[in-house]
Amino acid sequence: MATVALTLDDFEQTILDGGTVFVDFWAGWCGPCLQFAPNYEAAAEANPDLVFAKVDTEDQQQLAAAMNITSIPTLMAFKDGIGVFAQAGALPRAMLDDLISQVRALDMDRVRAELARQETEQAVASSEATEA
Repeated sequence: MATVALTLDDFEQTILDGGTVFVDFWAGWCGPCLQFAPNYEAAAEANPDLVFAKVDTEDQQQLAAAMNITSIPTLMAFKDGIGVFAQAGALPRAMLDDLISQVRALDMDRVRAELARQETEQAVASSEATEA
């Protein structure tokens, strides 16, 4: 499956509906972005059951800002609507393949439980700070 271009209008829905979604934030003038592109396209072709998307940060500046993109290329991974990976820099193909395997293997019930635990701890800390 080829990569899909995302915009501010369809980004959130793609993340929420896409199952496992990888997003490459890039720009046409960025040398490392252009070097990473063939690896990303090959990974997309090799994993047709996953969504591989691209965001042109020049065209989608508001989206890039909303996602706190400060360096490109930046690769993000989402699974079941939850961000599970974000890193700037072009990954070699072997590292990209390893990342894809790790994201596939994530136990999302454990991820959700950990997020809930962190939210509870933050709420307790916030209420304790308010009481003090």
